[in-house]
Order: sequence, then structure tokens, then C-alpha cells
Amino acid sequence: MSYSVKEIFYSLQGEGARAGRPAVFCRFTGCNLWSGEEKHRRAAECSFCDTDFVGTDGAGGARFGNAKELAARLVSFWPGMHQGTPYVVFTGGEPLLQLDAALINATHLEGFEIAVETNGTLLAPEGIDWLSVSPKGQTKLAQTAGNELKLVFPQVDVNPGDFIDLNFEYFYLQPLDDSEYGGPIEDAGGHGTSPHIQASANYCLAHPQWKLSLQTHKFLGIR
Repeated sequence: MSYSVKEIFYSLQGEGARAGRPAVFCRFTGCNLWSGEEKHRRAAECSFCDTDFVGTDGAGGARFGNAKELAARLVSFWPGMHQGTPYVVFTGGEPLLQLDAALINATHLEGFEIAVETNGTLLAPEGIDWLSVSPKGQTKLAQTAGNELKLVFPQVDVNPGDFIDLNFEYFYLQPLDDSEYGGPIEDAGGHGTSPHIQASANYCLAHPQWKLSLQTHKFLGIR
């Protein structure tokens, strides 16, 4: 099987339980909830995506002929395979449209620990070391177990309480990054924050099963 990859880069994980961990990010081309074209955004099942996953023209992006070829390319982004446990995050778009047993095996053979960030509408193959599921809108979850469930909040007609009984170790609310995300409002103490961040924080305080996940890479100005 060949693989279409938008971009590959080395950075810090910015969100969720593994925030701050160095990782090679492999962003696959394509998604099953949105074409990636603005003209289709309003009608898409996920209309708030902030990621470019169209084509293979990003830094490190290409079409790879087989799993071994892609795994070897991932190795080239890790700063010395003797330094720490190599860690790759397969993301998208929707990575489970392409990630398969062959690529998981090839990447493990290169010494990587494998994480996946998925919308949960497709079942994950075996062998993934860290599975992060981010439900989108009213889509039906096929993957109802994993390491963390990371819910963008708020979403229209989506109630966090509907997910809390699923089989995940961690439950995170992640403030929706849209036009209101950075618009400051002041609390009683005069401190500024955005409506979505404050709403997410308030929900976590009222429902302590949930933790707050901020996209720290955006605050740091890194990828």
C-alpha cells in the first residue's frame, strides 16, 4: 500500500495528556468528514477544522510507495535514535483512512512508540501505543475505547456528558479555536481570557471527570 502524506515535522505535542513531549508528526492527506476545501466547509460533518490536510505539498510531504519507505523517512526527523524513545504522532485529516498494520509494524521496527489522533469514526488497527479520539459533531463513534477522549468544546448539540461512560483513561475538553477563541473577556478579577476557554474551564470545574486541554503549541508559536 502507498501512503499520501501532507507533511512531516518535529515538534512538541501541544495538547492532551502528553503535552510537552517531543514527537515526529506525520500528517496524512485526506479526511472522511470534510474535503478540506472551503467551499464544502459549511456542509461538512466537521466544519471547524483548522488544519490543511489537502495534497502532499507540505514540508516533508510526499507520496510514499510502501510502509518501509515512510517509516525510514520518519526516522530522519528524530534527533538521534539513541536519544529517548522515538515518538511519532499520526494525525490528519483522518489518519485511519491510511494507517494500517504494515505501517504500524514498520514504524515499530524502527523503534518508535506510536500515537494516533483520530475522529473516532473508524476502528483503529491493533498495535497503536497511544490512541487519542476527538469526536466531531453528531458523527457516530466506532472507536469507543482508547487512552484519551479529547472533545472540542463547545460544539452545537454536543453534550460532553454523552461521552463520559466510554472506555477512556482521560477525558479532556479542548476550547474551540474560532473567531471567539482569542477574544478576551474579563472575569471579576479583571483577568482576560476567551469565551471558549472560560466555558471549557467552567465545565471542567463543574464536572471534574473532565480536564482542560489547551493547544499550548499555539500559545508558544510553534507547530
